[in-house]
Amino acid sequence: MAPINSSSASADDHLLADEAASLDGYFSDAPLEPQPKYPPIDNTYDRCVVITGLPKVPESKVDKLAKVVLKLVSRIGALASYEGCEDYTGFYMPTTTTTSEGNTTAGCAFVEYASAGDAKRAMEVLQDYNFDKNHSIRVTMYDRAMHLSTVEETEFRQPEPEPFKERPNTMTWLEDPSQRDQFAIRHGKETAVYWNYADRGDPVLDYDGAREKKAGVTWCDNYVQWSPKGSYFATIVPAKGVVLWGGKNYEKLERFSAPGVEFVLFSPQENYLLTNNMNKRDPAAIKIFSVQSGTCLRTFPLYPKDFLDPDSKTDQEILPPPPPPPPFQWSHDDKYLARMGKDLISVFETPSMKLLDKRSLATDGIHEFQFSPKSNIIAYWAPEHKNQPAHVDLVELPSRKQLRQKNLFNVTKCNMVWQEDGHYLGVKVTRHTKSKKTLYNNLELFRVNEPGVPVEMLDVKDAVMSFAWEPQGSRFAIIHAENPTSTKVNVTFYDMFKTIELEKKKTGGGGGGGGKKGGGGKEKQIVAEVNLVETLEGKQCNCLYWSPAGRTVILAALGDSASGTLEFYDVDSKTLVIKEHYRANQVLWDPSGRTVATTVSQPIGGGHFKFAMDNGYILWTFQGKQLSQASFEAFYQFQWRPREKLATKEEIAEIAKNIKKYEKQFNAFDEAKKRKLRLQETKGKRKNRAAFRATMARLKEWRARQKQDRMALLCGYDSEDENNFTTREVTIETVLNTKEDLVY
Repeated sequence: MAPINSSSASADDHLLADEAASLDGYFSDAPLEPQPKYPPIDNTYDRCVVITGLPKVPESKVDKLAKVVLKLVSRIGALASYEGCEDYTGFYMPTTTTTSEGNTTAGCAFVEYASAGDAKRAMEVLQDYNFDKNHSIRVTMYDRAMHLSTVEETEFRQPEPEPFKERPNTMTWLEDPSQRDQFAIRHGKETAVYWNYADRGDPVLDYDGAREKKAGVTWCDNYVQWSPKGSYFATIVPAKGVVLWGGKNYEKLERFSAPGVEFVLFSPQENYLLTNNMNKRDPAAIKIFSVQSGTCLRTFPLYPKDFLDPDSKTDQEILPPPPPPPPFQWSHDDKYLARMGKDLISVFETPSMKLLDKRSLATDGIHEFQFSPKSNIIAYWAPEHKNQPAHVDLVELPSRKQLRQKNLFNVTKCNMVWQEDGHYLGVKVTRHTKSKKTLYNNLELFRVNEPGVPVEMLDVKDAVMSFAWEPQGSRFAIIHAENPTSTKVNVTFYDMFKTIELEKKKTGGGGGGGGKKGGGGKEKQIVAEVNLVETLEGKQCNCLYWSPAGRTVILAALGDSASGTLEFYDVDSKTLVIKEHYRANQVLWDPSGRTVATTVSQPIGGGHFKFAMDNGYILWTFQGKQLSQASFEAFYQFQWRPREKLATKEEIAEIAKNIKKYEKQFNAFDEAKKRKLRLQETKGKRKNRAAFRATMARLKEWRARQKQDRMALLCGYDSEDENNFTTREVTIETVLNTKEDLVY
């Protein structure tokens, strides 16, 4: 290393000193603190997602794959972009060298969205999306992916399964030897479940939440709801959500978090539960839960997109109150969940809760739709729209095949009513004249199970106030009158089939004209034609309630302005029994059709109820005999526990045909039950009598021990010795009655 020249170093120092002196005073004495305007640094990755499970393709197919993936992720929302970075698209798909032929994609992609909301929505929508036949993609938030990359690999240990805990048997109530039905009531702050005796008067309490009361837990704060098959009992606690109970002792099975919930809806097969808090500002007002796992599958706002803006107003006028939100409807097999939107029906598949075929069912101008109770058929109607007539359509799912369309003209409104078995669909059509000053009705009757779905039109000159099908039958009834406000109405019964008599064909005998010809006569034949059965005139009713067993129908006058008259009418035997429940506002049949309840109830949280003195329920037999009655100061709800119909229509008919065969068994069972009740009453009397005798024996023994002390106090006098008493007999005659008869 060369030595440093000291003379040259001193010369450089002099030059620097001279230069500093020449610049003295040129610079400011203020400290230098630069503050450039940099954009804010985003330290989070909540807008970024990682997509895995993509195909691994060679370089020749990278651009094609990138276009497909980019198109897919762009449907969710806009991707991120930055000024000055035109090359950045918010999408990156890495490659890796895996073969001797060159690079291939790594089977993943990184996506950055413009907003965190779009990234979360991509997680929900694209999760488990079937990219092709062999690839199903997974979506993970970038932060989560980075965390997983730092997890150290350790030796895998098989997790120990949790100990098996048997769930309560939710069908034990069906094993009741007396085959009784149950019902639940809400009154005041109480919730109770009762057994109903169809042949006796007073119901018997099964459970009233005593265990929860003792623990200081709220069992129910709002309404209750049985599941469609009666397996579960749901109680609503708005502060917490919905609690599910089941089993013999009403054990807690699950709690669904849904704050503010106002009502629930079970799916027909009890696999899913829908909750609704009726809050139009909550984007998750409606929640769909799995009953078995308790997980929330999807949420929905109260109103569908573009269906309605409840808060919209114009400068010239204030819009009328918004209509109620369109309800969700389940298919009979829990396979689909559907709701009406603007000019469409959105059908979601379970359990993924994704749109069927990724698109809604287009239905211009739709006003109402209903699922068939026994098949995956949707019926809907739409008024006149864009020079098209009003129409009723039947559409099959999932094929979306249109089974039938019925065009209608001059339509004001339609009301659709399915028959319980889904065999028939009745549509009450309210029409208007050209001047739109006069309204009239007709019924469109669809035979759904017949080829081509034939439709019959039934003209009704009067205004139709009510329409109801007989369960598991082909008959229906309507309430009609010349004026909708008439106090006297007519009730007419129809049948979808008609019995006609035909002449039997005569058969020829032998040849040559000498043989005898077969006899003629008449034979009955049933044809598919609407038949008028009968009309009951001058009735005071506004509602129809068929018994679940058919045959019996209640003609009820319900409401504040009605009399509460109940007419139990047997359509087959033509018998009529008239009863009355003053101020009744509900008629509820039990699942068997043996008992019916009429109630006077008030809404929960509805304030003062002017008919509080009449609140309560009455139980009747299907023949109109009153069984029991209960009154409450505040009565909110009465609900029978549903149960499946295990016997078919043919089996029920066979039992009815051979009823005498089973009559002795029924009588023997009734006698055994009465004998058991008598023995229970006698057992109680015997127990009381034995207790009384034991008490008397104890008191006598105690008195005997005191005899010597008692005689000492009485100076040797024994009050129990009969020789110390004088007996005297006295006869007293009393004339009770005197009657004089004249003898001639």
